[in-house]
Order: sequence, then structure tokens, then C-alpha cells
Amino acid sequence: MERTTMQTATDNITYSDRINALTHKTIGAIRGRFFVPDYQRGYRWDKNDVTRMLDDIWGSKGQDYSLQPIVVKLHQMGKSEAEHEWELIDGQQRLTTLYLILHYMQQQGWKKMGAPYFLCYKTRPGSQTYLDKLDKSSHNDNIDYWHLYRAHRRIAAWFRRHGDAFAQEDAANTLHSYLFKSVRVIWYEAPANTDATALFIRLNVGRIPLTDAELIKAALLSIVNRVHSMGRAHEIAAQWDVIEHDLHDPDIWAFVAGLSASVGDEMYPTRISLLLDTLADETAPLCGKRPRYHTFGVLGCEIERDFSVFWKKIVALHAQILGWADLPKIYNKIGFLVASGDDFSKLAHAAQGKRKSEFETFLVDRIRAHVKVKDADLAGLNYEEKRRGHPKLLQLLLLMNVETTTQCGMRFPFSRHVEQHWSLEHIHAQSAETLNKADQWKTWLIDHKSALNAVISDWSTSEIAQLTCEVDAAIADLNAGKSGSFSGEHFNALSVRVLKILNQDDAPDHSLRNMALLSSGDNSRLSNSVFEVKRQMILELDRKGSYVPVCTRNVFLKYYAQADAQQPHFWSESDKNSYFKEARNRLKPYLIEFGQNEVSIQ
Repeated sequence: MERTTMQTATDNITYSDRINALTHKTIGAIRGRFFVPDYQRGYRWDKNDVTRMLDDIWGSKGQDYSLQPIVVKLHQMGKSEAEHEWELIDGQQRLTTLYLILHYMQQQGWKKMGAPYFLCYKTRPGSQTYLDKLDKSSHNDNIDYWHLYRAHRRIAAWFRRHGDAFAQEDAANTLHSYLFKSVRVIWYEAPANTDATALFIRLNVGRIPLTDAELIKAALLSIVNRVHSMGRAHEIAAQWDVIEHDLHDPDIWAFVAGLSASVGDEMYPTRISLLLDTLADETAPLCGKRPRYHTFGVLGCEIERDFSVFWKKIVALHAQILGWADLPKIYNKIGFLVASGDDFSKLAHAAQGKRKSEFETFLVDRIRAHVKVKDADLAGLNYEEKRRGHPKLLQLLLLMNVETTTQCGMRFPFSRHVEQHWSLEHIHAQSAETLNKADQWKTWLIDHKSALNAVISDWSTSEIAQLTCEVDAAIADLNAGKSGSFSGEHFNALSVRVLKILNQDDAPDHSLRNMALLSSGDNSRLSNSVFEVKRQMILELDRKGSYVPVCTRNVFLKYYAQADAQQPHFWSESDKNSYFKEARNRLKPYLIEFGQNEVSIQ
């Protein structure tokens, strides 16, 4: 069983107690008298905190919305819920602010009643009285009054934003409806044997909030426990753990989340959260950032209606993911879309009711909408066009690698892809002018000396030997730290002569014909090197087990060259044309053809 924040804070409480103590209540359903114990400080929310709560509630637009937890311990049970007395262990700031909002509505005459609960303070009894008066004359008497009064004035300012008195009353009616019908707090009732002080300390060390997954699991098992035997709850808990385990498979996680394991652990402490978010988004689609506890708010209602239907959906989505993982054509397309920024939940929703062939067709259309490149424009994409050409070339080269892997009937290694930052690499560079440091010059000369020794050229052996001797002398000077003997001007002149032998084409080429995908770390070493130098380095990286994309490796192995090509050390015009032809063939299903409408992403 996983260890949650709430569990850590209540290690002495039984598992059964924990899962039965957690629920949620609308603000209008909170009843009783809550006293704030002496181990807590007073009310300290600032103006921004108050405004943020009001804006968040208003922005929920009547949809289910959950605030952070309220943790209480029952001290005395009254004849009715309204007469219960609670120790407010955690949530004083939230409950006080809600009280102030409802009190302001009553004060303005918009509502007959204020908050349906009361607040009192063990060591600050005057605060209870001031909470109802909120008069300006005594707001400086102590720091608690000052914060309460300032929050009250911020609430008044928030309502004034809505317009005149009529508009403010209308806003109050709307907000009041939200508070009583759709805005809830996560309610945790600590068992009677809980050490409240210790629990308060643990909850507030680091202020680590509960996750949606932890809350959903507790709510689910709580309901299952009430209507079934404990055996059914244990069965679901075991299935939950199996799903979580499967989502920790790097290949599964990378293609559904587009994240490495380390980043995934930070964003999704429990991986099943991705599935829960997917189901929540199907019921209540989101625009923009996901509010805290949105998923719990949505799915908590489904669990209460019929937990078995909810759980069947989770199990079915898990099975669907594993099924896609066994189908490289679908696995690779989904993985590419997620890596390109698409939302997995939207893809999962789109798959519903579709046969495999229909879903594949949908994915092809979806990729075409993401790529948004016309067939006729492919050759003209330029590395130096940072707004369009550069990002499109990056995207297309990833797609080419994915499609090449698919054609071999294999899954693309997204788990290795997501561990790197990727950049465009010129297959053949024509200049070393950007190098301006002695250590850069030395590395460049050492690398290109090896290329001079390997290359087959029209230049004479004696000319190459003479140039090699000069390169050796320059490297020796740099090793000896003789910066005066070897300047930037000297390096540039020597590099031009080296490049004359190693280059067949002096014109810079920033098109797809001269681009490959490489990790940013490897690219930094290769960026100013000619083809032969890069070829040797790529092969060395591959031999060491570094991840080199399949098409990048193919380029430097001359896989795309014509059968009668004789020169393995140059990236010739013929090589460029053959490479572009292969790229276009792989990408063609995803390019917009002449007369075809551009597809938009819904």
C-alpha cells in the first residue's frame, strides 16, 4: 500500500479508520462550532490570498470545485450536527475567510443568514467577537484584528469590482449559490485517539498537499468498504497497485506522458494520476491550467454515484494503454503526438467507439494537423528561420525517425528520447569561424586531423601530409600554451585550408537535406565539424551505447547513398538528394498535398 501525506501524519491510526475519515462537504453543509486551539497562530491571510480564493470560486462557474483540506477532531457531539464542537486542526485560514465572505453578504443585506458555522479561539476570545463586528475603530488593537479587518475590506473591494449595488448583489447571489451547491472542502475527521498537536505539526512541516490520486483512492476504498466486504476493497487496492506498477515501465510512461522518469515523478508522484485526469477531463473538459483538486472534485461525484462504473473505466483505460503498447503503429503515433505537445487525454477520448483502423486514420490526420507543412514547402524549410523553419525541421526529423522505426515493426524508444534535449545538427558544416577560444581550436584541429588521414581526396598525398604537419605544430603550440604563436587569425587561415580538402561544397546548406537530429550535449561537440569528423564521432557514440536516433546513424553510415556511390567521407549533393527523397517518402502521409485543406486540431 502506498504511503500518503495524510498517512504519514497519522501513523497510529488504522487503515480502516483512515479511509473512512475522508470525505468532502460543500461549504453550505459545514455545521457546528469550531475552536482554534492555542498551538496555532491567528488569522494571517493577506489581501492576495483572499482575492485568489474569491477569484477561484468565481472562476469555477458552478462546476464542482474542491478547496484544500479541513482537518478536524470531534470534541463534543451535540443533539444535532449544528451543535457539534470541533477542534480545527488544519484549515483555519480557509474556514475563517469563507466565514468572512458569508458574513459580508449578510452585513450588506444581500442574505438573511451568514455562515452556517461558528468560530471561536481558545487563547484569543476577543477575536470571536471582533469577527462579527469588524469595526475600524479597534482594528489596530492587536495583529489578529488587523488581519481580519484587512481581509474584510478586500472582500468588499472584490464585490465592488462587479459594478453598482445591483450588480454586486447579483454577484453575491451567484457566489452564494456556488458555496452551497458546488464548492467543497476536503473534510478529514481525525479519530478520537489522534494527538491533534502532533498531527498539526506534521501537516504543516513542508506544507505538502495531498494529491488527487490519494484522495480518490481513499474515497473509493471508503465507499467500497461500506457496501462490500473488506475483501473487495483489498482487491481494488491490489489492482490500483498493478496499474501504478505498469505505468512505471519507462516505455509505457514515456509514450503516454512524454516525460522522463525523473520529471514524471515530480509532476505525477503517483502515475495513475494521469489516468484519473484523463477520466476527469472527459466529464469536465478544462481550458487552461488544472485547478488543485479539480480531478478529485469531478471523480469524487462519480465514485459516490456508482464506484463500480468508475473503477471499470479506470481498468478499461489501463487495458487500452497496454493494448496500444503492443501495436507499434499506434504506439508510435500516439507517442509522437504526446512528444509534440498533444494531450493524451484527448487522444484517449477520441479512441472511444472507433475501430483500430479508424483510430489509426484519426491519428494520421491528427499528426498532419500538428505538423502543418505542405508537401511543396518541405524543401524550402530553413534552419535559420527560428519562428517556423527551425521548429518544423525538429518536428519533422523526429517524425521521420518514428516512422522509420514503425516501418521495421518496432516501437520507437520514447523512453530514451524523453531523457534528452534535442537539436538540429548540420550533417556537414562549412565553417569554423564561430570558434574563438584556444581549447575550441585545439579540439577542432585534433578532430579534423583524423579526418584528413582518413579521407580519399583529389588532393595529392604530399599536400595532405604538409597540411597535417602544420596542424600538428599548431596543436603542439596550443598544448604548450603559446597563445602568441597561434592566434585566432592563424586558426582561421589554417581551418580554411583544412576545409578546402574536406569540403566538396562551400555553400552553406540549412535545409532538410543537410539536417539530422542529435542530442544537445552531443551537438555542442560536433556543431562546427565536417562530415567525416562527425561520422567518426557518431560511430564512436553508437559503439559506446549512447542513444543515436536511427536516421542520424543511417546518415553517417551512408545508408541513403546510391548503390554506386564511391566516397564515404563526404556528404555530397547526390547524398543530400537521396536523403531528402527518403525523408519525403517517410513524411508524405503527414504532409498537406496540393488542394488539400489544412487540418485544425480540435
